[in-house]
Amino acid sequence: MVISRIYRALLSLDSILAGASPAVSFAIRCYVSWQFLKSGWLKLVSWDSTRYLFRHEYSVPLLNSDIAAIIGTANELALPVLLIVGLATRMTAIALFAFNIVAVLSYSSVLLATGNEAALGSHILWGGLLLVPIFYGGQNISLDFVFRRHLGFREIKT
Repeated sequence: MVISRIYRALLSLDSILAGASPAVSFAIRCYVSWQFLKSGWLKLVSWDSTRYLFRHEYSVPLLNSDIAAIIGTANELALPVLLIVGLATRMTAIALFAFNIVAVLSYSSVLLATGNEAALGSHILWGGLLLVPIFYGGQNISLDFVFRRHLGFREIKT
């Protein structure tokens, strides 16, 4: 029957897509991580400018501006590395997701201004892409997978 053949073809396609899922997830982790790494590196190599921005432009509540600059830069350099290698993937992605929200709120006077829609759109894109590792973890291209397999940690079903 024709419907049966079509359905079998769709199931084959589904199987191919499911097999590509870990590679796509890894590519997403790498892309989002690269955005944060670039920002962190720029903050690090332009430290005087970074301190100025945290003192006068960014509005980080509850933190001294110098401490906020250190924490922000450290997060932008360390968390992406953890995300790429897939170590504590879900928690790392949640931390970057929250960091992204704080960045938008702290710099909202600029990001929400007319003419900066693309910059805000980038943050929205990164937040959306971070939902993949938040909900699916590192899959089988991650240190989490290696630890579960070889060190006997319980596997989390996604």
